[in-house]
Amino acid sequence: MEGKTERQSALIGTYENHIQAEEVVRALEKSGYDMKKLSIVGKGYHTEEHPMGFYTTGDRMKTWGGIGAFWGGLWGLLFGAAFFWIPGLGPIAVAGPFVQMLVGAAEGATMVGGLSAVGAALVGLGVPKKSVLKYETSLKSDKYLLIAHGTPAEVAKARDIMEQSRVTETEMVAA
Repeated sequence: MEGKTERQSALIGTYENHIQAEEVVRALEKSGYDMKKLSIVGKGYHTEEHPMGFYTTGDRMKTWGGIGAFWGGLWGLLFGAAFFWIPGLGPIAVAGPFVQMLVGAAEGATMVGGLSAVGAALVGLGVPKKSVLKYETSLKSDKYLLIAHGTPAEVAKARDIMEQSRVTETEMVAA
């Protein structure tokens, strides 16, 4: 039907480490999941540098010095990449559509009830405020958030794959 867009959803999976997150990204890629609809957020490395932010949004970022093979490999799969220093969270790397949401929250000063820019972007994604604290705590603990964006059918496909992995938990949200 022209003029009618299908409702968008998102699925957030929490992973203990980058190895688990990367395994699921690869499984989603093999299943044919649209990599333009997949985001990852995490730290998992430490740096003494404190940049305010750096991002690219169109094409893929191929390499990014100093952050290791994990992020470098993901930049080759996912579209849009960013690195932010978020007060209270520290250095956060992001790839995929969530970059735009985070940039919008940071640039627009869209802070929601004292949340960080990551928290505000998660609320914008449809995550309930009570869950945002859980995700920010996960990021502080060097865990990874893998976010599948898309129609309810696309997100259900991602959920099937994520739930077969070593995911700590998943949460479905409606954008």
